[in-house]
Amino acid sequence: MRKLLVFLIVVAALAALGWVLFTPDIPRAALVAKYATPPSQFMTLADGARIHYRDRGPKSAPAVVLIHGSNASLFTWEPWAARLSDAFRVISIDLPGHGLTGATPSGDYSEQAMTDAVARVTERLGLTRLAVAGNSMGGAIAARFAEEYPQRVTQLILVDAGGMPVRAGEHIPLVFRLARIPVLNLALLYVTPRPLVVEGLDDAIVRKSVIDDRMIDSYWDFARMQGTREATLRRFQAPRDDFVARNVGHIAVPTLILWGEEDRLVPIEAARRYARAIRGSRLIIYPATGHVPQEEVPDKSAADVRNFLLATSGP
Repeated sequence: MRKLLVFLIVVAALAALGWVLFTPDIPRAALVAKYATPPSQFMTLADGARIHYRDRGPKSAPAVVLIHGSNASLFTWEPWAARLSDAFRVISIDLPGHGLTGATPSGDYSEQAMTDAVARVTERLGLTRLAVAGNSMGGAIAARFAEEYPQRVTQLILVDAGGMPVRAGEHIPLVFRLARIPVLNLALLYVTPRPLVVEGLDDAIVRKSVIDDRMIDSYWDFARMQGTREATLRRFQAPRDDFVARNVGHIAVPTLILWGEEDRLVPIEAARRYARAIRGSRLIIYPATGHVPQEEVPDKSAADVRNFLLATSGP
């Protein structure tokens, strides 16, 4: 009888804690109304996915497509878009399971599916030739796009990119670790506390001055959009994909590799592996910078991108 009483007390305590920590989904329409201000647009693909994207700059200018990282959104590229759209057509995309794109009917959030989404969006926009840039997970997708569509890619820009395995030193944020623990990860479908978002950003960003309430709230909001938590859990449970690493030697387009020297999520060893594998690539390392140079050192990184694109553009 005593054991039963203790068990009931524990269950009641856990239920009460869950009730206190419970964070409900946010309806998609509410977040679209809040964040989809101009120049945001939406495009529905053949599989029913409704992709959120932004398209700025002269339509006749050379195009550069920007692909964000895991659990991020196209808003991570706003500093570059503001600095590059005078001379380039700058397109940023919310990948499936992210930002205002959110969950998709197919339920496929694999690296291949995201690469396919980038291909379909750019085709619909009439981009037969384009530069592609990606940060973190988006860097792996950018590299894969260059591997799968070499005839379409003019230049490749890898920013603290995933896709290249490293021997040691990779730091995994708490939320990523929790998402990989069976049973416990189910709690992430219902509990997404704001401090967990703060912890993730603090892990990624060295220059803390760029972390403000606006940034934290946007990450927190998008993480809780209806369907996104299920999509995120499914993505984290998928097996690792080594396609990029196996095919990186085939990349033959001009490639710029940008990296934060103090990146804890994807160590600088990965940058050097990319540089060794891609013939003729150029590596720039930013001191006192973490995982997102496009936000931590926007002036310097955007200037480096501008110079690279101008120097490597065709006649």
